[in-house]
Amino acid sequence: MNKTTFKKPFTQQEGMSSEAIARAVEILEGGRLHRYNTLEGEVSEVALLESEYAEYQGAKYCVACTSGGQAMQIALRSVGLKPGDKILANAYTLAPVPGAMHAAGAMPVFVEIDDNWHTDIDDLRAKAKSSGAKFMMLSHMRGHITDMDAVMDLCEEFGITLIEDCAHTMGAEWKGKKSGNFGTVGCFSNQTYKHMNSGEGGFLTTDDEEVAARAIIHTGSYMLYGRHGNAPPEEVFQKIRLDTPNLSARLDNLRASLLRDQLKGLNRNIQRWNERYQALEVGLRRSPHLFLPERKQHEAYVGSSIQFQPMSISSEDIPELVSRCGQRGVEIKWFGAEEPVAFTSRYDSWQYLQDIPDLPKTKEILSRTCDMRVPLTFDVADCVVISEIICEEVAEMTAR
Repeated sequence: MNKTTFKKPFTQQEGMSSEAIARAVEILEGGRLHRYNTLEGEVSEVALLESEYAEYQGAKYCVACTSGGQAMQIALRSVGLKPGDKILANAYTLAPVPGAMHAAGAMPVFVEIDDNWHTDIDDLRAKAKSSGAKFMMLSHMRGHITDMDAVMDLCEEFGITLIEDCAHTMGAEWKGKKSGNFGTVGCFSNQTYKHMNSGEGGFLTTDDEEVAARAIIHTGSYMLYGRHGNAPPEEVFQKIRLDTPNLSARLDNLRASLLRDQLKGLNRNIQRWNERYQALEVGLRRSPHLFLPERKQHEAYVGSSIQFQPMSISSEDIPELVSRCGQRGVEIKWFGAEEPVAFTSRYDSWQYLQDIPDLPKTKEILSRTCDMRVPLTFDVADCVVISEIICEEVAEMTAR
Protein backbone atom coordinates (compact mmCIF):
# COMPACT_ATOMS: atom_id res chain seq x y z
CA MET A 1 0.00 0.00 0.00
CA ASN A 2 1.31 3.42 -0.98
CA LYS A 3 1.52 5.76 1.98
CA THR A 4 0.60 9.44 1.83
CA THR A 5 3.64 11.70 1.60
CA PHE A 6 3.56 15.34 2.64
CA LYS A 7 5.23 17.63 0.12
CA LYS A 8 5.50 21.11 1.65
CA PRO A 9 8.74 22.22 3.41
CA PHE A 10 8.62 22.89 7.15
CA THR A 11 11.09 25.77 6.86
CA GLN A 12 9.25 27.87 4.28
CA GLN A 13 7.95 31.16 5.63
CA GLU A 14 5.43 33.48 4.04
CA GLY A 15 6.84 36.17 1.78
CA MET A 16 6.81 39.88 2.52
CA SER A 17 3.87 42.02 1.42
CA SER A 18 4.12 44.29 -1.61
CA GLU A 19 3.89 47.27 0.77
CA ALA A 20 6.85 46.03 2.84
CA ILE A 21 8.90 45.34 -0.28
CA ALA A 22 8.14 48.81 -1.66
CA ARG A 23 9.21 50.44 1.62
CA ALA A 24 12.36 48.31 1.76
CA VAL A 25 13.28 49.34 -1.77
CA GLU A 26 12.69 52.98 -0.86
CA ILE A 27 15.09 52.64 2.09
CA LEU A 28 17.68 50.85 -0.06
CA GLU A 29 17.48 53.54 -2.73
CA GLY A 30 17.92 56.22 -0.06
CA GLY A 31 21.02 54.49 1.26
CA ARG A 32 20.43 55.47 4.91
CA LEU A 33 20.12 52.05 6.54
CA HIS A 34 21.70 53.02 9.86
CA ARG A 35 19.09 53.89 12.45
CA TYR A 36 20.81 57.12 13.50
CA ASN A 37 21.43 58.38 9.96
CA THR A 38 18.48 60.78 9.92
CA LEU A 39 17.78 64.23 8.54
CA GLU A 40 16.76 67.15 10.73
CA GLY A 41 13.32 66.44 12.19
CA GLU A 42 13.17 62.93 10.72
CA VAL A 43 12.26 59.85 12.82
CA SER A 44 14.03 56.67 11.73
CA GLU A 45 12.24 53.49 10.74
CA VAL A 46 13.69 51.75 13.81
CA ALA A 47 12.46 54.47 16.18
CA LEU A 48 8.98 54.25 14.65
CA LEU A 49 9.03 50.48 15.08
CA GLU A 50 10.05 50.80 18.75
CA SER A 51 7.17 53.16 19.47
CA GLU A 52 4.68 50.95 17.65
CA TYR A 53 5.81 47.76 19.34
CA ALA A 54 5.78 49.40 22.79
CA GLU A 55 2.18 50.40 22.13
CA TYR A 56 1.29 46.88 20.97
CA GLN A 57 2.96 45.32 23.99
CA GLY A 58 1.50 47.81 26.45
CA ALA A 59 4.97 48.74 27.72
CA LYS A 60 6.50 52.18 28.25
CA TYR A 61 9.69 51.41 26.34
CA CYS A 62 10.88 49.16 23.53
CA VAL A 63 14.49 48.87 22.38
CA ALA A 64 15.19 47.10 19.08
CA CYS A 65 18.41 45.15 18.61
CA THR A 66 20.08 42.61 16.35
CA SER A 67 18.67 39.39 17.83
CA GLY A 68 16.66 37.86 20.63
CA GLY A 69 19.91 36.59 22.15
CA GLN A 70 21.33 40.10 22.23
CA ALA A 71 18.07 41.35 23.76
CA MET A 72 18.53 38.88 26.62
CA GLN A 73 22.20 39.68 27.17
CA ILE A 74 21.50 43.41 27.15
CA ALA A 75 18.52 42.94 29.47
CA LEU A 76 20.69 41.10 31.99
CA ARG A 77 23.32 43.82 31.95
CA SER A 78 20.69 46.56 32.12
CA VAL A 79 18.98 45.19 35.24
CA GLY A 80 22.28 45.18 37.11
CA LEU A 81 23.51 41.60 36.85
CA LYS A 82 27.25 41.40 37.40
CA PRO A 83 29.73 38.67 36.37
CA GLY A 84 29.52 35.81 38.85
CA ASP A 85 25.92 36.50 39.86
CA LYS A 86 23.67 33.45 40.03
CA ILE A 87 20.58 33.31 37.88
CA LEU A 88 17.68 30.87 37.99
CA ALA A 89 16.65 29.45 34.62
CA ASN A 90 14.41 26.64 33.43
CA ALA A 91 16.48 23.84 31.93
CA TYR A 92 14.20 23.38 28.89
CA THR A 93 15.23 26.11 26.48
CA LEU A 94 17.36 26.73 23.40
CA ALA A 95 21.07 27.53 23.16
CA PRO A 96 20.82 31.35 22.79
CA VAL A 97 19.44 31.58 26.34
CA PRO A 98 22.41 30.02 28.18
CA GLY A 99 24.61 31.81 25.62
CA ALA A 100 23.22 35.18 26.69
CA MET A 101 23.65 34.34 30.38
CA HIS A 102 27.23 33.20 29.77
CA ALA A 103 28.02 36.36 27.76
CA ALA A 104 26.79 38.50 30.64
CA GLY A 105 28.89 36.51 33.13
CA ALA A 106 25.92 34.95 34.94
CA MET A 107 26.11 31.58 36.72
CA PRO A 108 22.95 29.63 35.76
CA VAL A 109 21.08 27.62 38.37
CA PHE A 110 18.93 25.31 36.26
CA VAL A 111 15.44 24.38 37.40
CA GLU A 112 13.56 21.19 36.52
CA ILE A 113 10.50 21.20 34.26
CA ASP A 114 7.22 19.41 34.86
CA ASP A 115 5.30 16.97 32.66
CA ASN A 116 3.71 19.83 30.70
CA TRP A 117 7.09 21.47 29.87
CA HIS A 118 6.56 24.22 32.44
CA THR A 119 9.03 25.34 35.09
CA ASP A 120 8.63 23.06 38.12
CA ILE A 121 7.42 25.48 40.80
CA ASP A 122 8.49 23.26 43.71
CA ASP A 123 12.03 22.93 42.34
CA LEU A 124 12.09 26.66 41.59
CA ARG A 125 11.27 27.42 45.21
CA ALA A 126 13.94 25.02 46.46
CA LYS A 127 16.60 26.43 44.10
CA ALA A 128 15.65 30.04 44.89
CA LYS A 129 16.07 29.31 48.59
CA SER A 130 19.29 27.31 48.33
CA SER A 131 21.08 29.42 45.69
CA GLY A 132 20.33 32.92 46.91
CA ALA A 133 19.99 33.97 43.25
CA LYS A 134 18.52 37.44 42.78
CA PHE A 135 17.81 37.08 39.05
CA MET A 136 15.73 34.71 36.95
CA MET A 137 15.59 34.14 33.19
CA LEU A 138 12.25 32.48 32.48
CA SER A 139 11.94 30.97 29.01
CA HIS A 140 8.37 30.48 27.84
CA MET A 141 9.79 27.63 25.84
CA ARG A 142 7.85 26.64 22.73
CA GLY A 143 5.02 28.90 23.87
CA HIS A 144 4.17 27.05 27.12
CA ILE A 145 3.54 29.67 29.81
CA THR A 146 3.97 28.42 33.36
CA ASP A 147 1.89 29.51 36.36
CA MET A 148 2.86 33.18 36.38
CA ASP A 149 0.98 33.86 39.60
CA ALA A 150 3.23 31.37 41.40
CA VAL A 151 6.37 32.68 39.68
CA MET A 152 5.64 36.28 40.63
CA ASP A 153 4.86 35.30 44.22
CA LEU A 154 8.25 33.57 44.44
CA CYS A 155 10.05 36.52 42.89
CA GLU A 156 8.50 38.84 45.44
CA GLU A 157 9.24 36.51 48.33
CA PHE A 158 12.92 36.05 47.46
CA GLY A 159 13.59 39.49 45.96
CA ILE A 160 14.25 38.12 42.46
CA THR A 161 14.40 40.30 39.34
CA LEU A 162 12.60 38.49 36.52
CA ILE A 163 13.58 38.65 32.84
CA GLU A 164 11.21 36.87 30.42
CA ASP A 165 12.39 35.15 27.27
CA CYS A 166 9.35 35.56 25.01
CA ALA A 167 10.89 34.33 21.76
CA HIS A 168 7.97 31.89 21.39
CA THR A 169 5.23 33.96 23.07
CA MET A 170 5.09 37.27 21.21
CA GLY A 171 1.41 38.23 21.46
CA ALA A 172 0.57 35.46 23.96
CA GLU A 173 -1.12 36.18 27.30
CA TRP A 174 -1.59 34.76 30.79
CA LYS A 175 -4.93 35.73 32.35
CA GLY A 176 -5.24 38.65 29.96
CA LYS A 177 -1.74 40.04 30.60
CA LYS A 178 0.78 39.91 27.77
CA SER A 179 3.79 37.66 28.04
CA GLY A 180 6.79 39.91 28.71
CA ASN A 181 4.88 42.28 31.00
CA PHE A 182 5.35 40.23 34.18
CA GLY A 183 9.08 40.71 34.67
CA THR A 184 11.24 43.81 34.69
CA VAL A 185 12.14 43.08 31.06
CA GLY A 186 10.53 41.07 28.26
CA CYS A 187 12.81 39.83 25.45
CA PHE A 188 11.55 38.95 21.96
CA SER A 189 13.03 37.47 18.80
CA ASN A 190 12.34 38.32 15.17
CA GLN A 191 14.46 35.52 13.76
CA THR A 192 13.00 33.84 10.66
CA TYR A 193 11.05 31.14 12.52
CA LYS A 194 9.45 33.47 15.07
CA HIS A 195 6.15 35.38 15.01
CA MET A 196 7.61 38.27 13.02
CA ASN A 197 10.40 37.65 10.54
CA SER A 198 13.29 39.98 9.75
CA GLY A 199 15.85 37.17 9.33
CA GLU A 200 17.45 38.27 12.58
CA GLY A 201 16.31 40.88 15.08
CA GLY A 202 15.01 41.33 18.59
CA PHE A 203 13.22 43.60 21.05
CA LEU A 204 13.34 44.17 24.74
CA THR A 205 10.48 45.94 26.51
CA THR A 206 10.32 47.45 29.99
CA ASP A 207 8.54 50.02 32.12
CA ASP A 208 11.76 50.84 33.99
CA GLU A 209 13.31 54.05 32.65
CA GLU A 210 16.85 53.35 33.84
CA VAL A 211 16.77 49.83 32.39
CA ALA A 212 15.52 51.28 29.10
CA ALA A 213 18.23 53.96 29.06
CA ARG A 214 20.97 51.42 29.74
CA ALA A 215 19.59 49.13 27.04
CA ILE A 216 19.60 51.97 24.50
CA ILE A 217 23.25 52.75 25.22
CA HIS A 218 24.18 49.05 25.32
CA THR A 219 22.70 48.53 21.86
CA GLY A 220 25.06 51.17 20.53
CA SER A 221 23.44 54.60 20.54
CA TYR A 222 26.76 56.38 21.16
CA MET A 223 25.38 59.71 22.42
CA LEU A 224 22.57 59.79 19.87
CA TYR A 225 19.93 58.45 22.27
CA GLY A 226 17.90 61.61 21.69
CA ARG A 227 16.96 60.17 18.29
CA HIS A 228 14.85 57.49 19.96
CA GLY A 229 11.19 58.48 19.83
CA ASN A 230 10.45 55.99 22.59
CA ALA A 231 13.04 56.84 25.26
CA PRO A 232 13.39 58.00 28.89
CA PRO A 233 14.11 61.66 29.75
CA GLU A 234 17.56 63.18 29.25
CA GLU A 235 18.31 63.23 33.00
CA VAL A 236 18.14 59.44 33.17
CA PHE A 237 20.80 59.13 30.47
CA GLN A 238 22.97 61.71 32.20
CA LYS A 239 23.19 59.41 35.24
CA ILE A 240 24.28 56.28 33.38
CA ARG A 241 25.71 57.23 30.00
CA LEU A 242 29.40 57.09 30.98
CA ASP A 243 29.33 53.79 32.87
CA THR A 244 27.30 51.80 30.30
CA PRO A 245 29.30 50.09 27.52
CA ASN A 246 28.38 50.20 23.84
CA LEU A 247 27.82 46.61 22.62
CA SER A 248 26.98 47.55 18.99
CA ALA A 249 23.73 45.60 18.67
CA ARG A 250 21.57 48.05 16.72
CA LEU A 251 18.72 47.04 14.44
CA ASP A 252 18.82 48.68 11.00
CA ASN A 253 16.11 50.56 9.10
CA LEU A 254 15.72 47.89 6.42
CA ARG A 255 14.74 45.15 8.84
CA ALA A 256 12.64 47.60 10.84
CA SER A 257 10.56 48.35 7.74
CA LEU A 258 9.77 44.64 7.31
CA LEU A 259 8.76 44.34 10.96
CA ARG A 260 6.57 47.45 10.98
CA ASP A 261 4.49 45.96 8.19
CA GLN A 262 4.20 42.57 9.90
CA LEU A 263 3.19 44.11 13.22
CA LYS A 264 -0.02 45.33 11.59
CA GLY A 265 -1.05 41.73 10.89
CA LEU A 266 0.37 40.04 13.99
CA ASN A 267 -2.93 39.44 15.79
CA ARG A 268 -4.50 37.98 12.64
CA ASN A 269 -1.49 35.70 12.20
CA ILE A 270 -1.83 34.52 15.79
CA GLN A 271 -5.39 33.42 14.95
CA ARG A 272 -4.11 31.63 11.85
CA TRP A 273 -1.40 29.81 13.83
CA ASN A 274 -3.92 28.68 16.40
CA GLU A 275 -6.29 27.34 13.72
CA ARG A 276 -3.46 25.16 12.41
CA TYR A 277 -2.29 24.17 15.88
CA GLN A 278 -5.80 23.12 16.88
CA ALA A 279 -6.19 20.99 13.75
CA LEU A 280 -2.94 19.22 14.60
CA GLU A 281 -3.94 18.85 18.24
CA VAL A 282 -7.32 17.29 17.38
CA GLY A 283 -5.65 14.90 14.95
CA LEU A 284 -2.86 13.83 17.29
CA ARG A 285 -5.24 13.33 20.21
CA ARG A 286 -7.02 10.66 18.18
CA SER A 287 -4.03 8.42 18.81
CA PRO A 288 -4.06 6.54 22.13
CA HIS A 289 -0.27 6.38 21.86
CA LEU A 290 0.49 10.11 22.06
CA PHE A 291 0.45 12.53 24.98
CA LEU A 292 -0.35 16.22 24.59
CA PRO A 293 -0.93 18.39 27.66
CA GLU A 294 -4.15 20.32 28.08
CA ARG A 295 -3.49 24.02 27.52
CA LYS A 296 -4.90 26.03 30.42
CA GLN A 297 -7.96 28.08 29.49
CA HIS A 298 -6.37 31.29 30.77
CA GLU A 299 -3.21 30.72 28.68
CA ALA A 300 -3.76 32.56 25.39
CA TYR A 301 -0.98 30.81 23.47
CA VAL A 302 0.41 31.24 19.97
CA GLY A 303 0.48 27.84 18.26
CA SER A 304 3.51 28.33 16.01
CA SER A 305 4.88 24.94 17.09
CA ILE A 306 3.45 21.80 18.68
CA GLN A 307 4.97 19.26 21.09
CA PHE A 308 3.91 15.71 21.88
CA GLN A 309 5.26 12.58 23.52
CA PRO A 310 4.99 9.03 22.10
CA MET A 311 4.04 6.89 25.10
CA SER A 312 3.82 3.40 23.57
CA ILE A 313 7.39 3.15 22.26
CA SER A 314 10.66 3.52 24.13
CA SER A 315 12.58 6.76 24.07
CA GLU A 316 15.39 4.86 22.32
CA ASP A 317 13.01 4.22 19.42
CA ILE A 318 11.95 7.86 18.96
CA PRO A 319 14.79 8.54 16.46
CA GLU A 320 13.26 5.82 14.30
CA LEU A 321 9.86 7.53 14.52
CA VAL A 322 11.48 10.82 13.53
CA SER A 323 13.12 9.07 10.56
CA ARG A 324 9.94 7.31 9.45
CA CYS A 325 7.94 10.52 9.56
CA GLY A 326 10.76 12.32 7.75
CA GLN A 327 10.61 9.80 4.92
CA ARG A 328 6.98 10.80 4.50
CA GLY A 329 7.81 14.51 4.47
CA VAL A 330 6.97 15.34 8.12
CA GLU A 331 9.87 17.04 9.90
CA ILE A 332 9.98 16.34 13.64
CA LYS A 333 12.68 17.31 16.11
CA TRP A 334 13.56 15.30 19.23
CA PHE A 335 14.88 16.87 22.43
CA GLY A 336 16.27 13.64 23.88
CA ALA A 337 19.42 13.29 21.80
CA GLU A 338 22.74 13.11 23.64
CA GLU A 339 24.33 15.48 21.11
CA PRO A 340 22.93 18.76 19.72
CA VAL A 341 21.16 18.45 16.37
CA ALA A 342 20.61 21.62 14.30
CA PHE A 343 18.61 24.06 16.49
CA THR A 344 17.86 21.44 19.16
CA SER A 345 20.08 20.85 22.18
CA ARG A 346 19.74 19.70 25.79
CA TYR A 347 20.95 21.61 28.85
CA ASP A 348 23.80 19.17 29.57
CA SER A 349 25.35 19.83 26.14
CA TRP A 350 26.22 23.44 27.04
CA GLN A 351 29.67 22.47 28.26
CA TYR A 352 30.94 26.08 28.46
CA LEU A 353 28.83 26.49 31.60
CA GLN A 354 30.24 25.53 34.98
CA ASP A 355 28.80 22.95 37.38
CA ILE A 356 26.06 21.60 35.10
CA PRO A 357 23.70 19.67 37.39
CA ASP A 358 22.01 16.36 36.79
CA LEU A 359 18.28 17.03 36.32
CA PRO A 360 16.72 13.56 36.05
CA LYS A 361 13.13 14.75 35.69
CA THR A 362 13.98 17.14 32.86
CA LYS A 363 16.05 14.46 31.10
CA GLU A 364 13.20 11.97 31.33
CA ILE A 365 10.64 14.42 29.97
CA LEU A 366 12.90 15.57 27.13
CA SER A 367 13.78 11.97 26.26
CA ARG A 368 10.19 11.65 24.99
CA THR A 369 9.62 15.17 23.69
CA CYS A 370 8.94 15.59 19.99
CA ASP A 371 8.66 19.06 18.52
CA MET A 372 7.32 20.34 15.22
CA ARG A 373 7.07 23.75 13.55
CA VAL A 374 3.69 24.99 12.32
CA PRO A 375 4.48 27.43 9.49
CA LEU A 376 1.74 29.65 8.11
CA THR A 377 2.54 28.33 4.64
CA PHE A 378 0.57 25.23 5.73
CA ASP A 379 -3.22 25.31 5.68
CA VAL A 380 -5.60 23.52 8.02
CA ALA A 381 -6.03 20.59 5.61
CA ASP A 382 -2.23 20.14 5.57
CA CYS A 383 -2.27 19.88 9.35
CA VAL A 384 -4.87 17.11 9.20
CA VAL A 385 -2.64 15.14 6.81
CA ILE A 386 0.44 15.68 9.00
CA SER A 387 -1.34 14.43 12.12
CA GLU A 388 -2.57 11.34 10.24
CA ILE A 389 0.98 10.50 9.12
CA ILE A 390 2.36 10.79 12.66
CA CYS A 391 -0.47 8.70 14.12
CA GLU A 392 -0.02 6.00 11.47
CA GLU A 393 3.71 5.71 12.05
CA VAL A 394 3.52 5.54 15.83
CA ALA A 395 0.70 2.96 15.56
CA GLU A 396 2.80 0.76 13.27
CA MET A 397 5.79 0.94 15.58
CA THR A 398 3.58 0.14 18.58
CA ALA A 399 2.01 -2.88 16.90
CA ARG A 400 5.18 -4.68 15.86
